[in-house]
Amino acid sequence: MTRTVLESKSKTVVIGFDEPFCVIGERINPTGRKKLAAELEAGEFSTVEKDALQQVACGAMVLDVNAGVVYNSNPDPNVTEPPLMAKMIELVQGLVDVPLCIDSSVPGALERGLEVAEGRPLLNSVTGEEDRLESILPLVKKYNVPVVAISNDDTGISEDPDVRFAVAKKIVERAADFGIPAHDIVVDPLVMPVGAMATAGRQVFTLVNKLRSELGVNTTCGASNISFGLPHRHGINAAFLPMAIGAGMTSAIMNPVRPVEMEAIRAANFLMDHDANGAEWIKFSRVLDAVNEGTPFAEASQQSAAAGGGRGGREGRRRRRA
Repeated sequence: MTRTVLESKSKTVVIGFDEPFCVIGERINPTGRKKLAAELEAGEFSTVEKDALQQVACGAMVLDVNAGVVYNSNPDPNVTEPPLMAKMIELVQGLVDVPLCIDSSVPGALERGLEVAEGRPLLNSVTGEEDRLESILPLVKKYNVPVVAISNDDTGISEDPDVRFAVAKKIVERAADFGIPAHDIVVDPLVMPVGAMATAGRQVFTLVNKLRSELGVNTTCGASNISFGLPHRHGINAAFLPMAIGAGMTSAIMNPVRPVEMEAIRAANFLMDHDANGAEWIKFSRVLDAVNEGTPFAEASQQSAAAGGGRGGREGRRRRRA
């Protein structure tokens, strides 16, 4: 059975077909967040701290960290991103004990993040472009970490799911050439907006099933892409996630500070027999009870976490890198 092992200094999270769905918190990312981008450029990290603590309290098992700020003083990300990535990772792993997902399009920022990250983080990401394969796969091998493989290449993002599968297969095969096993590849098959492509949901469910059965890999996605441009997005996301889980998807990069999506995931874990005796569902139900009484979801989740009611991951020793 495919198992992708992630680690912080003190916790282990396993992404796998027989494991609870892995929620990767997306909030520590300045893309589309002007206030956060301005804070980071000014050397202010209060929002990062708040987002880290809230996401873990709300159920994130892994935190994505992205340092993609466009500095007015120096727009070259090869210069600005590596030191900012290192600072953000050191800050976040000092606050929470979940594994991290190091997220950048800049190879130098990825490597700087790997240098300071404790445990075994997830690297985000590699694509099928030749230059990207040649720059990222050696890092994956050197640091013995798993990597997100995004199903696009030099030709862009194809609307044809067969093409996206072929790109994923190419990445898995090229990774094998570097000695990287398939269980350390987490494929993002690319979720298209259903508002622009009516078959987007059915496409991704079929793709996930095929990736699981034919390549034996774990999968992830940017969950909110499915509802892009539509009203009442959280309802669509909350329907999409359990359907994706039923098709075989094992993780998602998403906002855990949204009760409707997290309720759907907790219920899906229970229904898929990935929640022994419904213990996690019962814990989460207490949070929902507090929300129904007027407590904001993040606050109720933090109160539950402070009382010992549910931090993501499993205790485990740090794995040595090869």
